[in-house]
Amino acid sequence: MPELKRLHVGHAPAVLAFELENRSYFAASIPDRGDDFFDRFTDRYNALLTEQEAGICAFYVLVAEDGSVLGRFNLYDVENGTAGLGYRVAEQVAGRSVATATVRELCRMATAVHGLHTLRAAASHDNTASQKVLTKAGFVPVGPATPADLGGKSGTWYQRGLLP
Repeated sequence: MPELKRLHVGHAPAVLAFELENRSYFAASIPDRGDDFFDRFTDRYNALLTEQEAGICAFYVLVAEDGSVLGRFNLYDVENGTAGLGYRVAEQVAGRSVATATVRELCRMATAVHGLHTLRAAASHDNTASQKVLTKAGFVPVGPATPADLGGKSGTWYQRGLLP
């Protein structure tokens, strides 16, 4: 059974493998991270851990029984009880409600572990899978997302209030 775990230094090899194995799949619906991301992966990964330790963000990975990463789920820009939500799942589990179930779980954890009361997420107009995940997880559209918000694409911001 996959388990949602807080990102730590030991996850680095599995996260890199996840990103590399799914790069073209992700690029079909969200902007590609670019070669620089992979060339400087260790530095970027360590920077994420530093941000997490500072309380600015909280990063999670969905880990399969074999230790491989099936998804990344991030709470970013944590401030005043609110955070942004970002996520991506491996092609091998896409369309199986894995993202929806994990986003719901992270919503529970956002309140219980991080004391958050509101989450926001943006989805581009052409990323219908992400729109469905957010809607099924209890998010509602709250306004337009600009190309600056979504790496060059326009879309919609979604929001969910969290109950304690």
